[in-house]
Amino acid sequence: VQLQASGGGLVQPGGSLRLSCAASGFDLATDAIGWFRQAPGKLREAVSCLGSDDINYSADAVKGRATVSRDSVKRNTVYLEMNDMKPEDTAIYYCASRRYGLGCLDDYSFWGQGTEVTVSS
Repeated sequence: VQLQASGGGLVQPGGSLRLSCAASGFDLATDAIGWFRQAPGKLREAVSCLGSDDINYSADAVKGRATVSRDSVKRNTVYLEMNDMKPEDTAIYYCASRRYGLGCLDDYSFWGQGTEVTVSS
């Protein structure tokens, strides 16, 4: 049972990206999902979360720019889509899941290994 985050890389300021999080051993169709990030020298912070009720919650720093969604076909895959990327979005991004929950949680059960995102021209 594990999560695998992917899709990171170099993004230009103002650009967009989509990160994927795939589960092996279980599906994510109704799980609570959290996307977090950790920039160098900073604490890990929540970016955007999707509750089991499919309601999105986003941190103020990314509000209006970030959305978590589920793949409509691949039940084991979820995404974080971000637009209008800024240099301060540079970080390692992690996905996390828990069997059930609403909003952004403090106690996700499973964590992915992280994918690095750099926003630079």
